Amino acid sequence: MKHYLFLFIFLFTVYNSSFADKGKDKVEVKISLRDGSIYNGTVKITEINLETDYGKLVIPFKSVNYIDVGITPDKSNKDKIIKLAKKLSSIDFEERKSAYEKLSELKITEVPVLKDYIYSIQYSPDTIFEYSADGVLDELESKYNLSGSISYNDVISLDYQYLIGGRYDFEKIDITTQFGTFSIPKEEILRIDVIFVPGQDSSAKTIIVKASKHITGNTSGGWLNTGIMVNTGQHINIIATGEVALQSLSGAKYNPDGAVNNSYPAATSIYPTYGNLVYKIGNNGVMTTAGSKYNAAVTQSGPIYLSIYETVYNASNTGQYIVKISIR
Repeated sequence: MKHYLFLFIFLFTVYNSSFADKGKDKVEVKISLRDGSIYNGTVKITEINLETDYGKLVIPFKSVNYIDVGITPDKSNKDKIIKLAKKLSSIDFEERKSAYEKLSELKITEVPVLKDYIYSIQYSPDTIFEYSADGVLDELESKYNLSGSISYNDVISLDYQYLIGGRYDFEKIDITTQFGTFSIPKEEILRIDVIFVPGQDSSAKTIIVKASKHITGNTSGGWLNTGIMVNTGQHINIIATGEVALQSLSGAKYNPDGAVNNSYPAATSIYPTYGNLVYKIGNNGVMTTAGSKYNAAVTQSGPIYLSIYETVYNASNTGQYIVKISIR
């Protein structure tokens, strides 16, 4: 009897745990490494503690769109690195070659130390081009896929509106993929893209759509990726408010439902009218009118994009729509 009772409790626990997970929000990520590798999966991160020049911030992870991961310099061997770099100006070929070979083995976190020295007033440009300081720096940047400008800060994007720089202090990230769980050291990570997957009990997420940028006619960033993932069969609910002035249409004013004056009356076709809030699912999704209130089941899966309908883009547009999106 005890065995049956244990089995019942076990199955009940598994069922309730599985059912509860369906109602919870999930955060999926795409982690791009400096060597070009990409990992897709989920992480158990709920918040980010970011040290900035103005204090410590605690940021909900689901509010993050992406993180460009910087390089935290390891200065523990600074004196040794500078001493080796100075030897690269030696007229002794073997001494220069030996220093070069040792510097070429620097860890990625030590590269900024060498670069800071080369770009400091203490450094005199080499007159000898074989086994030079500039040469070993180029080799290291190529080896670790570092851009010409090494960022020491981690840069976090929130709601595709704000960028915050600081230090996100972590040693590694554990990501669960379809092939298992992997631990990835921070120094190997180039970028973390975050996708918010709302559960059944998810609260609404607020997005700001700016007329100065998010216009369907803008071929460079006209569609705002909300970072919200929706799956086939789920219902999307959108409530939008606000007002914009489109300079491409003589400064006429619009709200999410279209024109608020008679300058450009609403069209009678099935297509969106000027100023309408529109959305699509995925990069190649069908543009759909959302307006100020929208509720419908979706027929495909992907991230939700928002924009303001207008075929001509003018950066002088003003105003914004405040959009609340919830998924069930």
